[in-house]
Amino acid sequence: MSQHIDTHEEHTHDDHAGMSKGKIWKVFFILLFITVIEFIIALWIKPAGYFGDHAILIGNTLYIALTLLKAFYIVAYFMHLKFEKLGLQLALSVSFIFIIYFIVLMLIEGGYIHDHMPQL
Repeated sequence: MSQHIDTHEEHTHDDHAGMSKGKIWKVFFILLFITVIEFIIALWIKPAGYFGDHAILIGNTLYIALTLLKAFYIVAYFMHLKFEKLGLQLALSVSFIFIIYFIVLMLIEGGYIHDHMPQL
């Protein structure tokens, strides 16, 4: 017979022991800071024309980068992916990268017919 019985409570407590209230608040303030930066860009910098002729491209690129950073923090800490095994982290990360790649590919190729079809 087995001497040690692994209960669900022991397993859960050991895997997620690194998530304290202090760390939760730290992640919250990081997310708040990123959101404030997004609002400053959207409501002050972009309308004032600080990005010049490429305002839409630079603004959208910054939004996407900041949103991906926020998504990383949410998935890593609040969905506990940071505390999972490396294999699961890699499987989800690689899948996410391929999904983003296919979305970008479809957006690029989606305009091909419109650009290359003769106008009727």
